[in-house]
Amino acid sequence: MAGPATESVLRIGVFGGTFNPPHMGHLRLAEMVCERFGLDRVLWIPNSRSPFKTGEELADAADRLAMVRAATAGNAAFSVSEIETRQGGTSYTVETLRRLQQAYPGAAFRLMAGSDQLSGFSRWREPEEIVRRAPLIVFPRAGYEQAAVPEGFGKYVEFADTPLIELSGTDIRERIRTGRSVRDMAPPAVLEIIAERGLYR
Repeated sequence: MAGPATESVLRIGVFGGTFNPPHMGHLRLAEMVCERFGLDRVLWIPNSRSPFKTGEELADAADRLAMVRAATAGNAAFSVSEIETRQGGTSYTVETLRRLQQAYPGAAFRLMAGSDQLSGFSRWREPEEIVRRAPLIVFPRAGYEQAAVPEGFGKYVEFADTPLIELSGTDIRERIRTGRSVRDMAPPAVLEIIAERGLYR
């Protein structure tokens, strides 16, 4: 006799960042991580302001949110959250995770992070709580391929076997500013928003 049916746990990858702008590298990476780690959903969370990117030329939160929505519209496994842009101010991952777990009770979260963030991870706000709430999936970033896991966090970190994607928002912004082509570097819908709103000029 079959036992009682059990409800499957929703597996959510949390993909936060400035997305300034979102580009093809972000999309390819999220698709690969979603598939290889068996995630049900990747939740894209543009931040309002990062405590670690204070010198970056940042498009308005509303513009970045619109671009992320446009970039992810074609993938049913992708969702976009306004949890940080709506709040405003500096975004802290631990606070976002607390609120997400209230919004998605019973879900299993994984935090997606680049290998360039590992060395400074222990300086994040409440890093121990972060990894308990959402163990890390770390993907490679140029120059940080051999990044070491901070002491004490090893059991909460899993490396993604994804190719190195050498495409950056910094390069896209500079190319736009200097009038060079960015075709194929970001989805057409994102490039349309950039052009219509005069971003990064």
